[in-house]
Order: sequence, then structure tokens, then C-alpha cells
Amino acid sequence: MLEKPLVSVIVPAYNCGKFVGQCLESLVNQSYKNIEIIIVYDPSKDNTLEIIKKYKNRYKI
Repeated sequence: MLEKPLVSVIVPAYNCGKFVGQCLESLVNQSYKNIEIIIVYDPSKDNTLEIIKKYKNRYKI
């Protein structure tokens, strides 16, 4: 059986606390499971980093 190719998803994150949780939730719930999620975080003035950390711990992304 052939292994499915790895798909890399790059998510830029700057002052997106209102939306980054929904974005990450959508990515981890995809039917295609052989993905890596790369978050490029630029220091924000909102709660973006806290949300990213929550998902990192929850899903090991």
C-alpha cells in the first residue's frame, strides 16, 4: 500500500486571535491526516500566541 504524501500547511499568525483557533480547528479536523501544520508567528498584540500554545499542547502540532 502506498503511503499518502505529506502535505505542509503554513499558517501566518499576526494579531489573528479572533480567527486562529477556528483555522487550526479546521486543519486538524480534515479527513486527510498526513499533514504538518507550520505556524509562522510574528509577535502579536492580542491573544494569538496563547491560542496557538493551546492547540500545540492539545494536538501536538
